[in-house]
Amino acid sequence: MGQVGSPCDYQPDAVGPLAGIRVLDLSRLVAGNVVSHVLADFGAEVVKVEAPGRGDDLRAWKVADVATYWKVYARNKKSITLDLRHEEGRELLLRLAGSADLLIENFVPGRLEKMGLAPERLHEANPRLVIVRVSGWGQTGPFSHKPGFGTLVEAMSGFAAMNGFPDRAPVLPPLALADMISGVYGASAAMIALRHVEVSGGKGQVVDLSLFEPMLSVLGPEAANYQLSGEPTPRRGSRASNTAPRNVYPCRDGKFVALSASMQSVAGRLFRVMGREDLISDPRFRTNSDRVRNNDAIDAIVAEFMAERSQADNLALFEAAGVTVGPVSDAADLAEHPYVLGRKILPSFPDPDMGRLPMHNVTPRLSGTPGAIRAPAPELGQHNEEIYADLGLGGADLDRLRAAGTI
Repeated sequence: MGQVGSPCDYQPDAVGPLAGIRVLDLSRLVAGNVVSHVLADFGAEVVKVEAPGRGDDLRAWKVADVATYWKVYARNKKSITLDLRHEEGRELLLRLAGSADLLIENFVPGRLEKMGLAPERLHEANPRLVIVRVSGWGQTGPFSHKPGFGTLVEAMSGFAAMNGFPDRAPVLPPLALADMISGVYGASAAMIALRHVEVSGGKGQVVDLSLFEPMLSVLGPEAANYQLSGEPTPRRGSRASNTAPRNVYPCRDGKFVALSASMQSVAGRLFRVMGREDLISDPRFRTNSDRVRNNDAIDAIVAEFMAERSQADNLALFEAAGVTVGPVSDAADLAEHPYVLGRKILPSFPDPDMGRLPMHNVTPRLSGTPGAIRAPAPELGQHNEEIYADLGLGGADLDRLRAAGTI
């Protein structure tokens, strides 16, 4: 297996634009970790508050016995252990919240209240605190009491119903898509709320972040389209509902090329480079709307042309003609792709389990205040001494708390 990504070192001294912001992250698994992951990459001090002896469940998501999900999404973070089932544990959290700017949690709605840590109580400890509450269905409404998982949201939101091929079952995404989308929304909402604290009287607030609503939002005008047509968007495979040709086409060597002729000028260049100028004036394909109505016919013509050539030949031919095409790449392709290498999109860092750990670079890129990958994902409780020292707790205090199972 080849080495992925440009070798890089961590930048422990890098200072990001969010330096000075402290985040307490009580969440588990993906969505909450993506919220804090984005903030940590840009310099926020993110303190993962984890259950003693077990930690975030993301630590248990392993490939070849390596917790790759944790290593990627917990980079730049710190870890303390704290059992919120203990009264003293809850008191310690309230003390930590007093000096924090942001708190993230993803308990089932109502659980925080039952522990005596309702937003009202947290705001007594710190009126400026922004609280991001992540749940499947939101803090209110008829589903608020139900546990929420991304799989259920991806199914119920309408995404799966329009994903896949018409003659097969709906297809769920092969990754935690709903969680990741919600996490990016959550990071944006957190910064909006923190901005309000800075400029509008210093009042904290609650961000009610469901997985369902962000997932629904990325479907765009689906509800409006349904109202106009009276029909839900059918599954079309890799085709689009509003432009043609647009698909993934097999090549002679078993590889694939993706093509999108979404502009009239691109469609014309496509037909010319295929040696089929006659298609430009063919009434079936003259306009985009014509091509959408006759998608089967135009797809068959393009597919036959693609199948006669290798992926490399197709790419070279169409790119030279100004036709928008690209390869269908997998992880092995990306490891050696000149674009990925040239932009350092997948740098690799020292890692005790893998030698080098490849992971996505800070996203997005800011010219004046860039983020940085400063530190690897922490071991469980690695920063207990450092963080609890802020509360005036020393070695004897921590030993007592460990013996009691509180940390």
